[in-house]
Amino acid sequence: MLKAILAGNLALASILGYGLYSVNGTQKTLDERIAALEATTQKAQADSDKKLTNLSSDFELMNKRVGVTATELTRARDAAQALKHQQELASKELASQLATKANSTDVDTLRQESSTKMAELQQDSNTKLGAVSGDVNGIKQDLAATREDLNRQLIDVKTVLSEGIARNSSELAQLRKKGERDYFEFDIKKNTKPPFQRVADVQLALTKADPKNHKYSISIQVDDNRLEKRDRTTNEPVQFLVGRDELRYEIVVNAVDKDRIRGYISTPKDKVLSAEAPRLKGQ
Repeated sequence: MLKAILAGNLALASILGYGLYSVNGTQKTLDERIAALEATTQKAQADSDKKLTNLSSDFELMNKRVGVTATELTRARDAAQALKHQQELASKELASQLATKANSTDVDTLRQESSTKMAELQQDSNTKLGAVSGDVNGIKQDLAATREDLNRQLIDVKTVLSEGIARNSSELAQLRKKGERDYFEFDIKKNTKPPFQRVADVQLALTKADPKNHKYSISIQVDDNRLEKRDRTTNEPVQFLVGRDELRYEIVVNAVDKDRIRGYISTPKDKVLSAEAPRLKGQ
């Protein structure tokens, strides 16, 4: 009887030991699968973050080199941030579901579902990122072409203006002989009363004079408006529009002394032909 009891206890201990070993093996397999799935999710998130970081770097480089406008840059950044937020939410949802699963069958199902979702999310992110990158490249090309065109126009304008600028009285006399524009010389001092001095049909006031650097700042009273031209250099043409017809006037300062500037204003002779504002019929 004692032997039979001992044999029964031994068999029972063996069964319990085998069951405990099987449970531990299943738990270990479940933990390994969960860890593998989390590693896959983290790798996909890291890859997506890397792409978003590279795209952000492209945005910053474009802003420095090309000068993309604030609205276009904000739109592109918002799109990238929205994609990143979407991926973060998906990763949190998968992690939450992993924490609630209780057996290997659920984990296998979840792994299959998460792999499918991650593939779909990755494909959607790549598509959207590709579209954003395409838009950015298009903006770069448009801005580069615009900048090149503006540079060409600026060179042309500078050439024309330099040919029509008088740097001294002799050159001013030569310009007057051409008869294309009227020229009005001025000699303006700072802190005079009244501060504004009438030249042609506008009024000028000297606000700053920097003889060392040959720079000055002036205030221009045109009609009912006041224009401020700051930190201009000698012999630099300063243009502004006057009147309803928007006639282009030009100021050139030839000399900057302490609290004093000397130069001239040129105005168009033919007011009709020189008008830059569109004229309506009957006017």
